[in-house]
Amino acid sequence: MKLIEINSCNFGSTGNIMLGISEIARKRGIDTYICVPKSRDNSKKSVDGQIFVGNRILRNLHILLGEITGYQGCFSVFSTWNFLRKVSKIQPDIIHLHNLHGNYINLPMLFHYVKKHNIPVVWTLHDCWSFTGQCPYFTMAECERWKTGCHNCTQYKKYPASKVDRTKQLWRLKKKWFTGVPKMTIVTPSGWLGSLARESYLLEYPVEVIHNGIDLNVFKPVKSEFRKKHGISVEKFILLGVAFGWEKRKGLDVFIELAKRLDHRFQIVLVGTDDTVDKQLPANIVSVHRTQNQKELAEIYTAADLFINPTREENYPTVNMESIACGTPVVTFNTGGSPEIISPETGIVIYDNSVVKLQEKIEVEYKCRKLSAEKCLEHAQGFDQRIWFDKYVRLMLGNNEWN
Repeated sequence: MKLIEINSCNFGSTGNIMLGISEIARKRGIDTYICVPKSRDNSKKSVDGQIFVGNRILRNLHILLGEITGYQGCFSVFSTWNFLRKVSKIQPDIIHLHNLHGNYINLPMLFHYVKKHNIPVVWTLHDCWSFTGQCPYFTMAECERWKTGCHNCTQYKKYPASKVDRTKQLWRLKKKWFTGVPKMTIVTPSGWLGSLARESYLLEYPVEVIHNGIDLNVFKPVKSEFRKKHGISVEKFILLGVAFGWEKRKGLDVFIELAKRLDHRFQIVLVGTDDTVDKQLPANIVSVHRTQNQKELAEIYTAADLFINPTREENYPTVNMESIACGTPVVTFNTGGSPEIISPETGIVIYDNSVVKLQEKIEVEYKCRKLSAEKCLEHAQGFDQRIWFDKYVRLMLGNNEWN
């Protein structure tokens, strides 16, 4: 059996999910090919069976044309033609799609090829982009036009950015491209995203929920000198936030407000910051710049007393799982699939996404300590990425019976 995986990157959360699935598939005797656009970051990682789509010059041209015209994913004609020639030589039994946004492949050409050759497809949706005119998320915009046809978009200048609003045209085009695939299964990491997919023009396809997982050999309780290093006394109750791209969407303003409201008993620590974010932070927030060292991140999770995730747009946040696996309970806003990760013994959901209510729950937990580190570690056994990667492979082996 031959499997082709297509994604916008070979690193980060979606890239690591793709590589993890590929590793399990190879152990099952499946020939696997990793397909990503040619870029500086993707070129840094050496991956077995890796195929680049196009080159950096053509990719940059696609990004530029997509931004100018608003027709995202409609260029890279030569790159996609050349890539599909390679696909034809491989003759895959199944194609696994991940993130197709990012302007690196010609979408109508890709889906025409899949339909023409009747190739089984599994498409993992890591966000909402597949059924909107452009945006990956629409929660903060409070928009439901994606259900009947996008238009007059308030977010078209955001990623994937355009200078003109083509959401009306692109919604219709994407519906045409993405529907009518004879053998396709949609996979979503959260039940929340799965329910949205079933309300969209993708409703013709079966939807499976396969959660994301984490490496429990990395994310586990680890002792460290974190408090000592940052001058945080043992009496302080550490409230931790972790994000890679701090902004209002991730709740940066919530932490700034909490820093004003909470007294000396609490210490807020934000990980994943940079110099720009530091300028917005009050002096009583400890800022830790972005780290790629997962062991260091596990040490910080372990040192914290409570993980706070006031995200406003989310699918299935890995940070919640990482924190629980290190024995630190989670308090999260009721956003996307974030509440699906916790249990009553391992976390609290703020259903109205209120800073006032968040503060109340933090102070109650400080006094009562109802959430349990032991229960967190028990609950985290269900986050083992090998369990979920294996479910992907079993799904693909089942879908191969379509041939």
